[in-house]
Amino acid sequence: MKKIIKLGLILTVLCLALLWTTSCDLLGGGEEEVSQQLVKVARGDLTIRVAGSGKIETSLEARLAFGSAGKVDKILVEEGDRVSKGEVLAKLDTSALELARTQSQVALTQAQLAEQTAGYNLKSTRDSEEALKLALLSTQISLDQAKYNLEQTQDLYTWSDIKTAKANVDSAERYLEDLLDRAGKFLPEGEDGSYPEILEYVFGEDYPKTPGYEIWQEEIVYAQSRLNAAEDRLDAMLYGSDTEDVAIKKKQVEAAEMSVAQAQKNLDELGEDIALQELQVDSAGQSVELAGQSLDEARRQLDEATIVAPFEGIVAQVLAKEGDNIPQLSLAPKTIIHLIDPGQMELLVEVDEIDIPLVEIGQEAVISVDALPDAEFQGIINAVYPVPKEEGGVVLYDVRLSLDAPENSGIKVGMSASAEVLIEKRSNVLMVPSRAIEKDNQGKTIVKVMSDEQVQERQVVVGLDDGFRIEIVSGLREGETVVIESRVRSTSGVNMF
Repeated sequence: MKKIIKLGLILTVLCLALLWTTSCDLLGGGEEEVSQQLVKVARGDLTIRVAGSGKIETSLEARLAFGSAGKVDKILVEEGDRVSKGEVLAKLDTSALELARTQSQVALTQAQLAEQTAGYNLKSTRDSEEALKLALLSTQISLDQAKYNLEQTQDLYTWSDIKTAKANVDSAERYLEDLLDRAGKFLPEGEDGSYPEILEYVFGEDYPKTPGYEIWQEEIVYAQSRLNAAEDRLDAMLYGSDTEDVAIKKKQVEAAEMSVAQAQKNLDELGEDIALQELQVDSAGQSVELAGQSLDEARRQLDEATIVAPFEGIVAQVLAKEGDNIPQLSLAPKTIIHLIDPGQMELLVEVDEIDIPLVEIGQEAVISVDALPDAEFQGIINAVYPVPKEEGGVVLYDVRLSLDAPENSGIKVGMSASAEVLIEKRSNVLMVPSRAIEKDNQGKTIVKVMSDEQVQERQVVVGLDDGFRIEIVSGLREGETVVIESRVRSTSGVNMF
């Protein structure tokens, strides 16, 4: 801003000079005169600064609000009080919130008990599942054993054995018939052409004693016995499955099958019970989670019913009083305590768009506070805002500086202040007035030097320029004299006043 004022003054002087010249011409002014000023080339320090002004702010502040609704019970601080970190500043009436917390704690305990019970029941049911699986396996083994016993009873003889037994019966019948045919001539023939006496001969002692019977007696008895044995064996093979033993074993198979079916049913029903109890465990777990969330919310509301200082600082404002009702939370909760840290001050200044390219983070600045004219403070740029704002046709950028302000410095938030930002500084350099620098007709930078009472032009290389003095990098030596010429028009006796 000071640079802007300086530029304005220069423009004003130029305008006045132009007006003076014009007035002289209009009044028939005299000839142009050249005045010379001689200046020694000397060494010194050059500093480039950019100025800006603004307001003192704090870099650490907090607008504290209750996180719960209710009635303000206590305001424990006043404006201007210094508080320490963690100190209680204000409290709500927490009786309702404490009741809600207790209810939430009870609900959580009940939910946890229900979850434990459901888990225990599920574990017991799963343990029963193992027992039922073992019972099913046992009944399946019993069924397999019963089937095996039945098969052993029913399948005593193979088809080959039966065929052999039938062949033996046939052979015994043929043998007996052959004996009877050959022995018939010794026995009386019956009326029907049979030999009824043969049976009596074979099975009894009262039979006719005809001559020659003794020869056939033993053979016929043996043949009849052989036939009877073969028939008995065949009958046992053919009709053995209808015996009482087979019937018993069939019933044993049926009983084993019923046991397997019942064991499988019990296992299936147990699986349904397990699925249901798993759902109950999941539901109980969800209830525990919900109850835990409710308890956390009750605790949060209870905690946020107390305002605690988040850092050591000064109470800037108290915006509520005891007995006030705090409504339900909104997007912009009501500030109760405005807390600031006066030990961490900042200055937000506005810098002209012409100067802003020179400003960088980390540069040092000297800060002057309007209310403290006898004091200067040190600052460092910590932010350069990229978005400009326009005021009265002037484009400005905000620059934020940290302020090293002792606690007893007297600086307060909101005070007006200005900053001179140190852009560049060079010490012990050759300098001449900026007005001494000219351009020749080839565009080269020159100065006029007085040498042996003669004015000579000399090309120079210049460096840092603060607007009043300019650094000479090469082309001049310390102690030489430069000539600064000023052209004015003679008034020729005309009095402007």
